[in-house]
Amino acid sequence: MKIIDEDIKNGNFKKCYLLYGKEAYLKKQYRDKLLHAMVAQGDTMNFSSYEGKDVNPAELIDLAETLPFFAERRVILVQESGFFKKSNEAIAGYLNEINQSTCFIFVETEADKRTKAFKAANKAGVAVEFGEQKEALLESWILGRITKGHKKITKETMQVFLNRTGADMGTIDSELEKLLCYTMDKEVVETADVEAIVTERTENKIFEMVDAISAHNQKRALEFYYGLLALKEAPMRILYLITRQFRLLAEVKELSQKGYASRDIAAKAKVPEFAVRKYLQQSKGFSGELLLEAMEEGAAAEEAVKGGRLGDKYAVELIIIRYSKKT
Repeated sequence: MKIIDEDIKNGNFKKCYLLYGKEAYLKKQYRDKLLHAMVAQGDTMNFSSYEGKDVNPAELIDLAETLPFFAERRVILVQESGFFKKSNEAIAGYLNEINQSTCFIFVETEADKRTKAFKAANKAGVAVEFGEQKEALLESWILGRITKGHKKITKETMQVFLNRTGADMGTIDSELEKLLCYTMDKEVVETADVEAIVTERTENKIFEMVDAISAHNQKRALEFYYGLLALKEAPMRILYLITRQFRLLAEVKELSQKGYASRDIAAKAKVPEFAVRKYLQQSKGFSGELLLEAMEEGAAAEEAVKGGRLGDKYAVELIIIRYSKKT
């Protein structure tokens, strides 16, 4: 990201930018920064945009070979083409000998660093990954937004906010906007404000359900389940999220037992560091063997539903009942 900022500042642009990763908000921000810096407003002659898996590489190459019309460069934006997930030989070959007056901006969710296309893009310019941001950066960003709105927030309230939104910056952005509007006449954002206006993710409700399961509070666990059904959540999605939660707990528990610190656990399990503390606490309610058994039973339940041997709602309910019963 620093490389892109430096290029924009100096006005010295590379022939290819590959922006990839799952952090869509930040990726979009840098895409728009590049376009604003490289393309004159209203210049439809020298800017072209393509999107989707059906983008024709030959058409792109033909366009790239066309000289810009009374402009320094021709800019071609290509989004979600899949060229870098499974290497496209034509694109890989062309990026090795790209026209000097053409600049490509590729924006992809997935990219494989081992492919020829990825290596060619990185050699012709730069490939920048936009992954989930670290807790410290997210907190700094949130604090900056809140300070700009002439408000204050405590560390504890910010933690509640992040627990509700997760680490997706697009979600954080929209929920922050709601929160700032809701607290328009207040100087300090309080936990009660966050709980009143910030939408809680389904994953949070799943966490609370698993929390109730680990505490063997069967009544509360089932209440969470029926509440999710009332919100029109599909039973199979609930099953997937429960099984995923058990997998995360098993992984976090094992890493902790091996002596890894929270930061290292977060990196290996691919979860935000602020979530690790919650997972460690929750994992205490299960043995490693029980978590493995629960994951296997989740997979078996899914197979039973797909095979027509069990109804989806009943299959999930059975798992909740089994693992929340008092031992």
